[in-house]
Amino acid sequence: MAVDKATREQIAADLWTAEQTATAIERPTDTHPDLDVVDAYEIQLINIRKRLDAGAKVAGHKVGLASEAMQKMMGVDEPDYGHLLDTMQYYESTPIDTARLCFPRVEVEVGFILGKDLPGEGCTNDDVIAAVEWVVPSIELIDSRITDWKITLCDTIADNASSCGWILGEQRVAIGDIDTGDVDAVLHRNGEVVAKGNSSAVLGHPLNAVSWLARKVEGFGVRLRKGDLILPGTATRAFDVAPGDHVVAEFAGLGTVTLDFD
Repeated sequence: MAVDKATREQIAADLWTAEQTATAIERPTDTHPDLDVVDAYEIQLINIRKRLDAGAKVAGHKVGLASEAMQKMMGVDEPDYGHLLDTMQYYESTPIDTARLCFPRVEVEVGFILGKDLPGEGCTNDDVIAAVEWVVPSIELIDSRITDWKITLCDTIADNASSCGWILGEQRVAIGDIDTGDVDAVLHRNGEVVAKGNSSAVLGHPLNAVSWLARKVEGFGVRLRKGDLILPGTATRAFDVAPGDHVVAEFAGLGTVTLDFD
């Protein structure tokens, strides 16, 4: 690791305060240019452990910046990854308070619920297919605690991959009943189509993202477990949301997710 323990703990504390107060901070890599991805994930884990100690439970994991569209949008050249906690779950029937967030955006994602644990090192797409119990329509709510989304890869990983929430639609489809590598998705905001995409844009196939994630985090002692929700990334750009917005994500053969924002 490129920075010392005290520095990692201070960055984690700054990000924690930024999230609690919905007040963004300057990116950590401006002050600590030597920060690397190992440091960044250790910083993420400091704040995840803090939440777990307070009673939260791991509900799953996410891959972000997995499509060319998102990597170009954010100026990075590889995916990021983070934790999904049960305290981060939102529901279709409950409007989301944007005043509690810094720069909220939504992403449409083909989600996976695991029916058994995944291996870490050496995990393959066949392992993922064997482990997935359900494919689900989902939206990830992302929010950068860093001013104006001006992030590097290390900044977003430290910031729990810019994740702040997840929402599932009601439908559940067995993985053998849908081609997860060819799911068309449409995002509507206030009745207007703002994005169209296909799941093939997620690292060529969303299963690639899941197996990549399992291998990536194993080195940090993190495993993808039975019951986990895995969000592999969005096939389109992320879109800003504001108070009063009504968002609908439609997935061919998979169903819909609807959200409202106050």
